[in-house]
Formats: sequence, structure tokens, C-alpha cells
Amino acid sequence: MPVVGTQENVHVTGRRIPAIIVDGLLIGIPVSLLSMLFGTNEANGGNVSVPLVSLSTLIFFLYFVLLEGYLGQTVGKMLLGIKVIREDNGEVPGIGTAVIRTLLRLIDGLFAYLVGFIVVLSSSKRQRLGDMAAHTLVVRK
Repeated sequence: MPVVGTQENVHVTGRRIPAIIVDGLLIGIPVSLLSMLFGTNEANGGNVSVPLVSLSTLIFFLYFVLLEGYLGQTVGKMLLGIKVIREDNGEVPGIGTAVIRTLLRLIDGLFAYLVGFIVVLSSSKRQRLGDMAAHTLVVRK
């Protein structure tokens, strides 16, 4: 188990970037399939259908909450050898904490995660806003 909060363990920004790319691709697969199934709503001027947006949002939310909440890792984090831990005790975050992290992805993810990237680089513990709010760290496994 890594020592909670040590500088060498939280300096994983270079691994976080490809991890989120892998996760985005994995989430994109079922969303693309749903897009083919539901497509656009022609009655609504060709806009994306409500079921597609709803199911895509649910897939995104459940992917991060369940994997990070129970395992501390998404598939991308597993492949890159990093893990989310609670800042206070180094344990797996749990569902409630993972919900907070995931909700803040709405802000961290702005401009292709540029907001999160800048915040991580500015933080001594290399935390994005979701980590700060949830009191979590991303560390080497």
C-alpha cells in the first residue's frame, strides 16, 4: 500500500492522461452502439434523442462510480498502473466518494479535460477538483 499523500506516489499526471483516453474509448463503444440504435429524433429537427442522452449519461456515470468506488480503478487506470484512494486512510474510495469525483468531472472535463489538467498541475498533491472535493488521491499502484 502506498504511503498516503507522498509526493512520489501522487506524481502520476503522465499516466492519468492516457488512462482517461482509454476510459473515453471504452465508454464510447456502448454510446456509439446506442447512437446507432436511437439515432436522432427527426420529429425534433434532427436533434439527439432523449433516450440516447439519458443512457449515455448513465453509462458514463456508472462506469466511473462503480469501478472507482469498488475497485479504486477504471480500466484505463488499471492499464496505466494507477489507483484512486481516500486521502485519509489510503483505502478504496467507496460509492459516495466516487459519486462526488464523478459529478465534478463535469467541470474538470471542460475543454477536453484542460480544466482538470491545469488544476492537477497547480495542486501540490496533483488533485483535480473532483479529488479535492472527495478527499481522494490518484497514486501509483
